Amino acid sequence: MNGLGSKPLDLKDYIRSVPDFPKPGILFYDISTLLANADAWQVAVGRLAKSVSAWQPDVLVGVESRGFLVAAPLATKLGCGFVLVRKKGKLPGRTIPHTYDLEYGSDTVEVQDDAVRPGQRVVVLDDLLATGGTMSASVALLRKVGADVVGAACIIELAFLKGRDKLDLPCASLIVYHE
Repeated sequence: MNGLGSKPLDLKDYIRSVPDFPKPGILFYDISTLLANADAWQVAVGRLAKSVSAWQPDVLVGVESRGFLVAAPLATKLGCGFVLVRKKGKLPGRTIPHTYDLEYGSDTVEVQDDAVRPGQRVVVLDDLLATGGTMSASVALLRKVGADVVGAACIIELAFLKGRDKLDLPCASLIVYHE
């Protein structure tokens, strides 16, 4: 429900579509407008909390960089720890890397070697699930360090890119675009 107790808030109304960003032919779904609206952002975090809490996580993992914006407030709301998965070379101290293939080339994500204890129940969060490459790489990385990855969640899912197909675990999304 929205703050007035009437019909449920449609979060799509708070997502700005930016054509031709970051390059021509791409329609970018910008969460900045959602984040800027206190009521809509609280509704979004509340809905994510309801979905994610069912998996009983110990730790929420935010994927660089907008995933930090999603996971950090949610971790506070759920009383969970919060861990960062970042691109190579961005975390201090000892890290564990995982390299994955992109359409043209490869990329590497890392987590600090002591950030997640073996057996901890982990949910991975990002702002957007598109092709699933970064999300599935993050899941693989966390499993490499012994985490029990029990789910994934995002604000926006671009279902037509079939990113969910790369995940072998439950995934919750608040907004789904089919084309």
